[in-house]
Amino acid sequence: MSEKSLPISSGFIWAIIAAVVMIGLIPMTMKSKDYTTDKSENKMSLNNLTPEEERVIVHKGTEAASSGKYDKHDAEGTYICKQCDAPLYNSSDKFSSNCGWPSFDDEIGGAVKRIPDADGRRTEITCAKCGGHLGHVFIGEQLTDKNIRHCVNSIAMKFIPASAEITTKKAYFAGGCFWGTDHLLKEVEGVLGTSVGYMGGHTNNPTYKEICGGQSGHAETVAIEYDPSKIGYEALARFFFEIHDPTQVNRQGPDIGDQYRSAMFYSDDSEKEILENLIQILKNKGFDVATELAKAGTFWEGEDYHQDYYAKNGQTPYCHIYQKRF
Repeated sequence: MSEKSLPISSGFIWAIIAAVVMIGLIPMTMKSKDYTTDKSENKMSLNNLTPEEERVIVHKGTEAASSGKYDKHDAEGTYICKQCDAPLYNSSDKFSSNCGWPSFDDEIGGAVKRIPDADGRRTEITCAKCGGHLGHVFIGEQLTDKNIRHCVNSIAMKFIPASAEITTKKAYFAGGCFWGTDHLLKEVEGVLGTSVGYMGGHTNNPTYKEICGGQSGHAETVAIEYDPSKIGYEALARFFFEIHDPTQVNRQGPDIGDQYRSAMFYSDDSEKEILENLIQILKNKGFDVATELAKAGTFWEGEDYHQDYYAKNGQTPYCHIYQKRF
């Protein structure tokens, strides 16, 4: 008897339909909740924009040449994003190019994202944190030693004078591949900037190749600069415990090796006490926490291609998701 001639009962047909329905439902029931929707404090806070600000920042417009208030501005301080308040440029990197818009030959690390412009010719620059349009970047004009010019719309920025600049703090967390932890931590309100690198090893100036070979003892670490008036160390540490699995030993998901261990590097006894208390809370909840606590040492910044990796490549973390634990 051929397959085509086999009798098919109505019960069998309904079983197939039920299986198809269940297969469609499984991803919905198994999918972890997106961290950005769990708590309001983890959502990115955006400032209200005027219609003209929206035209430039959201719809990628351009202000008229020489009309912006920061074109000839030369005070000391920091230029921040008008839409999300993320620090973008230091005044020390601003120079006069006589082009009609503020010009900078460097940005604060990881603050600016470069993407091909829709015109097919230029390179657009946007705020790495909120995606707001800033302007364009030009290379090879020989205007400064760095040979680069960020041409930025004044209306896309705010200026914080040096005398009024906030006092920031730093935290150092390691939890698997630093691409993922960096990507999620930079989205937290109050986090001003992040960089990825290496900490907790026994050699100087480690390279990615060395730590992958287990030769240096370092962990892939994210250095987080944050505004303590907007988020405290404890809230930041709680969030970190919820975007990686602190029970795994020398691994995180598919990434295996001591460079992927869960570790938190404290700067003083108050931070150490906070971390110890959080770990105890998790243990009381039944989590077998394997997170290493160690005094922060030298943070060795990673190679350029690791910085802001997922944003540069248009990808999302493959082994880090938000899971509520507190």
